[in-house]
Amino acid sequence: MHLSPDQMIFWQYGFCKLNGTIVFTWGLMLVLAAGSKLITRNLSTGMKRSRWQNLLEIIVSGMEKQIEEIGLYRPEKYIGFLGTLFLFVALASLCTIIPGYEPPTGSLSTTAALAVCVFVAVPFFGIQEQGFVNYLKSYVSPTFIMLPFHIISELSRTLALAVRLFGNMMSGVMIIAILLIITPLIFPIAMTVLGLLTGMVQDYIFSILAAVYIAAGTRVHNLTTEAEEKH
Repeated sequence: MHLSPDQMIFWQYGFCKLNGTIVFTWGLMLVLAAGSKLITRNLSTGMKRSRWQNLLEIIVSGMEKQIEEIGLYRPEKYIGFLGTLFLFVALASLCTIIPGYEPPTGSLSTTAALAVCVFVAVPFFGIQEQGFVNYLKSYVSPTFIMLPFHIISELSRTLALAVRLFGNMMSGVMIIAILLIITPLIFPIAMTVLGLLTGMVQDYIFSILAAVYIAAGTRVHNLTTEAEEKH
């Protein structure tokens, strides 16, 4: 077992390397893309629906309800991004039961990429909701002196997201690797199950934090829309 999938080198030519992080990340992306196509291929818009579609709609409705409770007014706009984040990290954790597999979330490069996605998504959705000028005004509110502090806040929370996810995923892999060396097989199996639970919890926390940051970026528009509806 490796402490990081970066240590697994499948192919190398000069300084170009194909490591486990790249292979497993693209593998997960392929599984998610093929799985989504397979699951949604026979969805019906009529009154007659299969049990599988009913279950799928219950899950999606539950996710939308959770996103709305966080503060995002129209959850259907955000479920594609937030749901993909959740499914990627969840699948990365669940696949640890496969021999030879190392979760790409155990690499700082992967968690940094996920955090950068959130970093880009916050202004993207914020500009969509508020407009470019109004969104930029939020950086100098209530005074232009706050501009550097807002910028530092954006960068620091992106770094915190990456390090938090990496640290929690990496610690679980490291504990299992140590136990495999110093204890019999049965105990690490129990720790692997615990690691799966920890991974799912961290996945949920990461997705919720992403939703909270996006909600903060769109808060002005959401509050205005809610006020208009009340009147």
